[in-house]
Amino acid sequence: MAELRKTPLNAIHRSLGAKMVDFGGWDMPVQYPTGIINEHQAVRQKVGLFDVSHMGEIRVTGKQSMPFLDWLTPNSVIKLNTGQIHYTGLLNESGAFVDDLLLHKISDENFLLVVNASNTEKDFDWIVNHARKWDVQVTNESDATGQVALQGSRSLNVLQPLVDIDLSQIKYYWFASGCFKGLPVLIARTGYTGEDGFEVYCAIDKTEWVWNQIMENGRSHELIPTGLGCRNTLRLEAKMALYGHEINDEITALEADLNWMVKLQKGDFIGREALQKQKNQGIKRVLAGFKMLEKRDIARDHMSVVEDGRRVGFVTSGAPSVTLGFNLGLAMVPVHMKEIGTQILIEIRNKACPAEIIPTPFYKRGY
Repeated sequence: MAELRKTPLNAIHRSLGAKMVDFGGWDMPVQYPTGIINEHQAVRQKVGLFDVSHMGEIRVTGKQSMPFLDWLTPNSVIKLNTGQIHYTGLLNESGAFVDDLLLHKISDENFLLVVNASNTEKDFDWIVNHARKWDVQVTNESDATGQVALQGSRSLNVLQPLVDIDLSQIKYYWFASGCFKGLPVLIARTGYTGEDGFEVYCAIDKTEWVWNQIMENGRSHELIPTGLGCRNTLRLEAKMALYGHEINDEITALEADLNWMVKLQKGDFIGREALQKQKNQGIKRVLAGFKMLEKRDIARDHMSVVEDGRRVGFVTSGAPSVTLGFNLGLAMVPVHMKEIGTQILIEIRNKACPAEIIPTPFYKRGY
């Protein structure tokens, strides 16, 4: 059995008493002694700090970087401004996901792709193999890059005194380069929680120092370290997809209810033909949000959605909502079940339990 990989913050997590788990081959903190509920509430109401140094960073440079990435991914890279980020994916020819990612435009010939930790090598190989006929260079910078995510309404107040960038001028899904107490960093106003916040990228050997500086400056703002457990419940409330759950290599972008990132009109891209055909014919299943109607019922990942005693769909993610106070989830269901208010049945411990389709995202912060 392969030894788990460790981020530069592994020793800190253990010193703080974190519960560590195997997350895609990485030894990561799922929660600290404060517990998932308290960590979730801290991000929603105040501020939390996540270790996301396990994420992959892939750089694409060269004269044809922009047209190459526009062909490689379904969202419109050509329309991005310098300093802007968008959510997109690597799709296969069927229009399903190799992975999802954040694409940062540094210049017309320099792009930073941030991908899922467990898919980094696969994604890198995918990009390299498709880049052979293009004038681009593809570099895996994951082992040289550290990343922490500061999330919550107090994030700006915690981070601003430490950097020489006016964080208030960075719009959501934009980024800026500058210095963190003299250290070169890239700071993006992004996150995976549905809250305001910033993701800080730095040299891998400076990650622990950056973490400690943020934690120290955050004391007066009630900053706490936060783990993968609350990261999952937070992203679920905000209806942010998780690879292997809402998206995978068999679920298309249209079925995952990600139509908004698929720009069929922009021209050719990998998976376009299949997605255009699927759009023309109509999808047969789609991702929808639901609420359990009985307080005792909690739907979990992979449980069956049933109709007339047979499986017709499945839960992709499910959990009690800390913020909203009821049990919710996302499920892949037949299109006739997608309308708001539709009653569905989810099989929990061999019992068909009632649920109702409700609007998503379940939670959306006030701006």
